[in-house]
Amino acid sequence: MDSSASLLGGVVFGSIGLGYFIYGKKQDHLIAGIALMGYSYFVTDLYWLLAIGIGLMALPRLIKL
Repeated sequence: MDSSASLLGGVVFGSIGLGYFIYGKKQDHLIAGIALMGYSYFVTDLYWLLAIGIGLMALPRLIKL
């Protein structure tokens, strides 16, 4: 991680991913939860971290439409 903002972003999106994973056992959010928990290990730029995280959070809603 480059900065503390990237670290904080990884923690926030990882926590949201854990919620998606737990909720996803009943719904379609399981894969998005796993992706949210893991992608921050590979992305170090803050802007990409935010863009991918927001995209993964929106993915289950876009697929249902």
